[in-house]
Amino acid sequence: MSISSALSAGVSGLAANSARLAGISDNIANSGTYGYKRVSTDFESIVIGDARGGGRYTAGGVQTSTSRAVDQRGSLIGTSHPLDIAITGRGMLPVINATQLGSLDNSTPLMMTRTGAFRTDEEGVLRTASGLVLMGWPANRDGTFPAVARDSTAALQPIVLNSSDTFAEPTTRIGVGFNLPAEATVGGGSPAPSTATIEYYDNLGATRNLTMTFTPTVGAAGTGRSNSWTVEIRDSATADDPVTAADESLVGSYELEFDDAPGGPLANVTTLSGGAYDPVAGALTVGAARGPITISIGTPGAPGGLTQISSDFSPTNVTKNGTQAGVLAAVEIDENGYLRATYDNGATRTLFQVPLVDVPNPNGLIALDSQTYEVSPQSGAFFLWDAGDGPTGSIAGYAREGSTTDVAAELTDLIQTQRAYSSNAKIIQTVDEMLQETTNIKR
Repeated sequence: MSISSALSAGVSGLAANSARLAGISDNIANSGTYGYKRVSTDFESIVIGDARGGGRYTAGGVQTSTSRAVDQRGSLIGTSHPLDIAITGRGMLPVINATQLGSLDNSTPLMMTRTGAFRTDEEGVLRTASGLVLMGWPANRDGTFPAVARDSTAALQPIVLNSSDTFAEPTTRIGVGFNLPAEATVGGGSPAPSTATIEYYDNLGATRNLTMTFTPTVGAAGTGRSNSWTVEIRDSATADDPVTAADESLVGSYELEFDDAPGGPLANVTTLSGGAYDPVAGALTVGAARGPITISIGTPGAPGGLTQISSDFSPTNVTKNGTQAGVLAAVEIDENGYLRATYDNGATRTLFQVPLVDVPNPNGLIALDSQTYEVSPQSGAFFLWDAGDGPTGSIAGYAREGSTTDVAAELTDLIQTQRAYSSNAKIIQTVDEMLQETTNIKR
């Protein structure tokens, strides 16, 4: 009977509006939840038969389909912590649950989230308060990253930071800009050598010294300037080494010749001992006790580096790399996903790279607790992109992604749902009264 189908349609209307109410309730409850993606409930009609032109009609009712708009982006909200992380594009952060740390292997399913407030726990694991552990690729000691498969999580590791981590970078390059007094090479004189001491850091972060002693080549009286010098380079670390004899502290000696051209540029370098001089790079390499050090002294005929003019000896410029030992002071993540540590000695070091996860259909992901998602057949397979490259967008530190719930719109939908539910209840009440009338006919 049509009246029975009307009852079924009313019941389906109650069920559909109950489902819509559940979604609205979730949306309003999570209006302040960072990274929350609103749920939408769509109604679809059910048709039973098609009595076109007929006198009878059978009501089919309504059914619902619920979806989560994962690809909808919330607004970025600024914070005061560097490890509050959000995404500017469609990508997601790779995470695992803290309960999986002890049993992590290649079979562990990849989880992902759009945003998180990551902090270190008592073991240094970078995680959220709800137990989401941030994953990344560990850097090599020199800050580079090995090639990894982008369709696999095999190379990803939980990010663990040691608050007492120390870091020392040895000095491997030194640049000098010294002027040598031209008049010291005039024949017949007996000038004293010129000496400069350069501090550097060995492979353990200890402070060492390289001493460069410049001795002019002086000819007989009346022979004029020779424009020639001999430089000896000595390393304090070799004299301190109990295995190395003190007379081995000399790590290099070179004969320097200068040009009479304006500015007194370097003209030629002859190696007497130590590493060879490279005229193209304008540098020589000495075998210091804790590792080789390249010293840039200038290229022949070019300004800069070592010069010889009629002025006093003056170390005008000294540059070097390397740092002494320092303790971890701060950690930040940049837009390319590089997690960098800053130490109290001013040094910085790249520790991890956090990739961004992308799938062909974000709305097909399986939603889990704490605004996390897993891949499904509907979402397609994942791919790990470098942040700032490809379609995933970049990473924003000092930021969280807000909820996509519009409370005003949800309240409007709530009123409409309430009225629709009441109307469907009225249908059931009316059908009940009509059936009662039918029953009374028999009496």
